[in-house]
Amino acid sequence: MKSENGGAGHVIGAMLERFREKEPPIPGENEYIGENGLLFCSVCRTPKQCRVNMLGQPAVVPCICQCEKERLEKEKKRQEAEELQRRIQRLKANGIQEKHLLDWRFDVAENTRDIQRARKYIENWQKVKAENLGLLLWGSVGTGKSFIAACIANALLEQSVPVLMTNFSKILNQMGGMYSDERYQYIASFSHYPLLIIDDLGIERNTEYALEQVYAVIDERYKAGLPVIITTNLTMEELRQPEDVAHARIYSRVLEMCTPVQITGEDRRQKIGSRKQTVVKEVLDL
Repeated sequence: MKSENGGAGHVIGAMLERFREKEPPIPGENEYIGENGLLFCSVCRTPKQCRVNMLGQPAVVPCICQCEKERLEKEKKRQEAEELQRRIQRLKANGIQEKHLLDWRFDVAENTRDIQRARKYIENWQKVKAENLGLLLWGSVGTGKSFIAACIANALLEQSVPVLMTNFSKILNQMGGMYSDERYQYIASFSHYPLLIIDDLGIERNTEYALEQVYAVIDERYKAGLPVIITTNLTMEELRQPEDVAHARIYSRVLEMCTPVQITGEDRRQKIGSRKQTVVKEVLDL
């Protein structure tokens, strides 16, 4: 015990000796000695040394001048910004597997009524999440349903909110060969994403197994109490009057979870195709 106390006393004594004021400090680059005999920064004119009471003994200790504080704060913010960007890139890599979807963003979208509604969904995200407000984006082929959904996904990802945008064909392919426990864990993993976006409901296979898994994914999301956005080319009549019981279970749950929003934009695919044809004619002088 004596040796421990003696060792501690030796350390304290060494610290006091180190910081005890013995002689005037020697200023370095961008430093000067102030009227109180301590070092100051010649750039910001604030102290780089401070007098303190250390165990009843006067001592001089280093302190951070104002410009150094600002530099350290700036460096901290830079590191935080870099880490945020790394996190966003990881979220994008995990949440959006189709790379072309990363280019579908609000900043390249026309300011249509549908886009304005999608922006409001993002602006009110905290309420959307808290109240589990899902969307069913429906309409004809090429009207921009997937584009709008991707805009929402990218906007939330830029805010560091995990989003998964996928479709049932991919989900079913990934589940192929899984055992029942693995399938359950896979479906349950979707709950790690505050927003799940399922694109093109209705294009998946209509086998009994496929429809069971589709229902399982939607029902698991329902039980998790988390919002989902679903896009589909199906009409409201097809959704409300399905052809059989298996589809009825799925569509009933979807309509319970999601507010239908009809997307009525012009056929984007036809528009893009026409523009490309025009460019080709110019290039080939047709």
